[in-house]
Amino acid sequence: MPSLNWIGKEKITNHDKDVPFRLLRKNKKYSLGKSENLILEGDNLEALKALMPFYYGKIKCIYIDPPYNTGNEKWVYNDRVNSPKIKAWLGRVVGPEGDDLCRHDKWLCMMYPRLKLLRELLSDDGVIFVSIDDNEHCYLRQIMDDIFEGKVDFMVWRKSGDDRYGKMKNTTTFRKDHEYILVAYKNEMKLNKLIEKPNFQNEYSNPDNDPRGSYKAGSISRREEASNPNHENFYTVSSPKGRKITRQFDMSKEEFNLLNKDKRIYWGRDNNSIPQQKIFLNENRSITPYSVLMNRGSTYSGKMELENLFGDSNLFPNPKPSSLIKTLIQLATKKDSFILDSFAGSGTTGQAVLELNKEDGGNRKFILVEMEKNIAKNITAERIKRAARGYSYKKSNGKIVKVPGLGGGFEYVELGEPLFDKDGMINKAVSFLDMARYIYFTETRTNLEKKNIKENYLGEFGGTHYFLLFDGIGKNVLDRKFVREIKKVKGRKVVYADKCLSDEEALEKQQIIFKQIPYQVKIY
Repeated sequence: MPSLNWIGKEKITNHDKDVPFRLLRKNKKYSLGKSENLILEGDNLEALKALMPFYYGKIKCIYIDPPYNTGNEKWVYNDRVNSPKIKAWLGRVVGPEGDDLCRHDKWLCMMYPRLKLLRELLSDDGVIFVSIDDNEHCYLRQIMDDIFEGKVDFMVWRKSGDDRYGKMKNTTTFRKDHEYILVAYKNEMKLNKLIEKPNFQNEYSNPDNDPRGSYKAGSISRREEASNPNHENFYTVSSPKGRKITRQFDMSKEEFNLLNKDKRIYWGRDNNSIPQQKIFLNENRSITPYSVLMNRGSTYSGKMELENLFGDSNLFPNPKPSSLIKTLIQLATKKDSFILDSFAGSGTTGQAVLELNKEDGGNRKFILVEMEKNIAKNITAERIKRAARGYSYKKSNGKIVKVPGLGGGFEYVELGEPLFDKDGMINKAVSFLDMARYIYFTETRTNLEKKNIKENYLGEFGGTHYFLLFDGIGKNVLDRKFVREIKKVKGRKVVYADKCLSDEEALEKQQIIFKQIPYQVKIY
């Protein structure tokens, strides 16, 4: 597969490994109750690294809306590759050649290590959606092909055509009515069906007088010449008049038989035609998603959501509508999934999660990461508070509309101290729990649950038991007493401590491997 090259690439290809691991600190002042939902303030590169011991391989759906790199520098958020933070980062990482970086070089340097960390957080059956426009679409596709080993596809979102009030800029070529959503996955992408409410009611009828009312007959099989005989859903069915029909269906034979028993299969007016599924007018329909997303909100409706919440439609540039994000989340998640947005901005993803949970009784959890302090506190967190509690807004005719709360809450989290100081020593602010989670993660690539910790015992993985002696810096000793205490634990044991006073023979006899803090603590 061809690989894209740009100035600075060799400096950032593995930069995710050099990012310092930072601790997470909760800030109750900006939180809303106790919750598994998180709003994390800080540089998203460091934030993604800090999330690893908690969410590595756990995120079912990632949605990001990164800067489109339009060259607009009127406001720092429009094009964060030119923000002071990103400029300083590029200077440190890329070095002197950073002076020669063009706008696209900078953007690629910014995106590459972040996408690498996002892939690690993604579950094996997870999906990542990335919004983008023409400025970086082609470059983004190439680096995502590299990171996700070619497992990349894309959708098109019609961003303004659904809106009576939306306006498109006149250009010398086309009136741009779309944006792209790149879709990538680790192994195999299995999207859910899309739930839609019926439209075009004139398409609904009742040719067989079904007592359940009008319906539309939808295709559920491929033509004979397009069917795959080796497909798991290739089978034969019989019409009510005995006609044998062999095709590749969109469902298993068991599912087909259940629908047929419930008289939800339409066999045509002659009761002898290709079977179709009845989709009733009074119920939602479940469809395979199209690659073009229409009627999923617009740039205008996204601004109006903020207008209703805050009374100011210019509070944030080009926010995505919650209906679009809700559609993507519905396609990719189960009712208890984790959803991550590391370019959280105005917090649309968080509101979309709350809305979807309200609609279907789900317990999805969101993690929002926002770099800019003022935006994180005053827009992202404040939006979720208002959406969760409920809010009122005034319509153009002066009428006050009260919107009920969606429920839910979140914990506001900030990036704390680095685990290691500038000299490579463990930071004095690190707690036992901080250290335990980090060590267990770097050893096992799994997340340590707090409830599973038993004093110094962290748990067992792959036949190895892990222990941590950590109560302040320099005071943690693996001695004969501790060796006797863990004697009853059978099998290989790894013990982290500052120093060891037990002889090698005793350690070997008890299958104990001593790892010295900080020198043998792995750098992730």
